Amino acid sequence: MRRSAELFERAQKLIPGGVNSPVRAFRSVGGTPPFMTRGEGARIWDADGNEYLDYVCSWGPLILGHRHPAILDALARALETGTSFGAPTEGEIELAEAICEAVPSIEMVRLVNSGTEATMSALRLARAFTGRDLIVKFEGCYHGHVDSLLVKAGSGMATLGIPDSVGVPKVFADTTIALAFNSIPELEQCFEWYGDRIAAVIVEPVVGNMGCVPPAPGFLEALRAVTSRYGALLIFDEVMTGFRVAFGGAQQRYGIHPDLTTLGKVIGGGLPVGAYGGRRDVMSMVAPSGSVYQAGTLSGNPLAVAAGLAMLKCLKAHPEIYTDLEARTARLAAAAPPEITVNHVGSMITFFFAKGPVTDYSSASRSDRARFSRFFRWMLDRGFYFPPSQFEAAFLSAAHTNRDIDRTADVIHAFFASS
Repeated sequence: MRRSAELFERAQKLIPGGVNSPVRAFRSVGGTPPFMTRGEGARIWDADGNEYLDYVCSWGPLILGHRHPAILDALARALETGTSFGAPTEGEIELAEAICEAVPSIEMVRLVNSGTEATMSALRLARAFTGRDLIVKFEGCYHGHVDSLLVKAGSGMATLGIPDSVGVPKVFADTTIALAFNSIPELEQCFEWYGDRIAAVIVEPVVGNMGCVPPAPGFLEALRAVTSRYGALLIFDEVMTGFRVAFGGAQQRYGIHPDLTTLGKVIGGGLPVGAYGGRRDVMSMVAPSGSVYQAGTLSGNPLAVAAGLAMLKCLKAHPEIYTDLEARTARLAAAAPPEITVNHVGSMITFFFAKGPVTDYSSASRSDRARFSRFFRWMLDRGFYFPPSQFEAAFLSAAHTNRDIDRTADVIHAFFASS
């Protein structure tokens, strides 16, 4: 990886840690991160010409794989007219219509530029609607780098062992209550103590940022019931799960309607984009309809909108994609030996190097990270690109074939036979 090593050395002189998002630095798995140059279908290539079967898929949004023809055609057409206007376009309406049609709880939606921006805006809106300040989140769930939510967060913070980020004023952190994921007793006790002060509960309905952790039976139902009882809003962070675990997201899969939903790059076919939406009476408070201010010059930019529309149309026209993805994910999960725990929902999957079950951040944290690092390096050296962190979900795309899965399973078997 000589060329990647040269690029990484060059990057570290100008970019903090040499990367523009922390997990990419490979701190938890060791070695030099490969610098990618292109992708096609289920595969990517690095600057040294190495080919990998990609199980990161740009951290989720590439459900159709790299460079899908429908998305490339849509982008080419968009480029013929312009990249940004800072003014309304018809495409924004079409994408809003597609989102509202697909996601059960969304009656109105506002496009933004990232999942973090969507989450930040949804929290502001929830506080304005309820007139309350406190937010409940769950340990190990990551909702972007919003100040008040960098408390016991997952994703890169879990990977790097950072409990809470410095630079966040204590007064911001004090507005957040962190509970154990899947614990209904903790949830109910929290609302008994603080119910009249809680504006919202925000949750990844299927966690992807401490690895893939599904909701326990009854947990999402309890969230819906307790928030309704106390007049708080329920926010589903579907930045990972939206259009991934089902066409209508986790809320369709589990039959729970939150009050607000946040979406991320998945609705842009991999381009930078986000959205938040939900009940009409809540969303009507957003400016200029209401007094909750939120704005963005590049919100709803033509390229992201075009790519997102193309992807959503393809997924809607081919519902069998979800059936195939689920079957192939289960096929991959079956490759693991009983000594480790495999969690998977839809086309999200994590191999936890721990005895199960893994149901929350505490149980996920018992994973043998050193052994995971050896597994990661073993797979990478043989051409399989998994997330470089025990605490990140892997993803399959429609471009992965059964042959790809079987090849991956053979290499996984070889790792455990040798270790």
